[in-house]
Amino acid sequence: MNDASKKYKAQAVQSASREKLLLMLYEAAIKFTKLAIQACNEKNISNRGYNIGRAFDIVNELNNSLNHNVAAEIAKNLEQLYMFVTDQYVQANISGKAKPLEDALKVLEILYSGWLQAVEKIKKDNKVGKPA
Repeated sequence: MNDASKKYKAQAVQSASREKLLLMLYEAAIKFTKLAIQACNEKNISNRGYNIGRAFDIVNELNNSLNHNVAAEIAKNLEQLYMFVTDQYVQANISGKAKPLEDALKVLEILYSGWLQAVEKIKKDNKVGKPA
């Protein structure tokens, strides 16, 4: 990645709303999980480990950012899903098999879809009461 694209990406992150940052984290976790699956299928141990590590760190950060004081039940359920996903990353890293990564990817994609719908609904609801 060249300097201009690094600066653009850094600016996009710094100026993003909390909701957009959440979606960006999911997108990155999904991307690195897909790359790890590809590396597993190609028997590329180095790339597998690197991409699993990146995805693991992102999901771990999502887990650490949960606020159990607000919507405690949702936070608890998300925590369990994140723990499942990180466990799948560990299993894939140990075994070298793509199946645990595929299972993690399914969970991440479902969560991403749910968050995307929630963010769109919030945007829509915020526009309804405001004058044009």
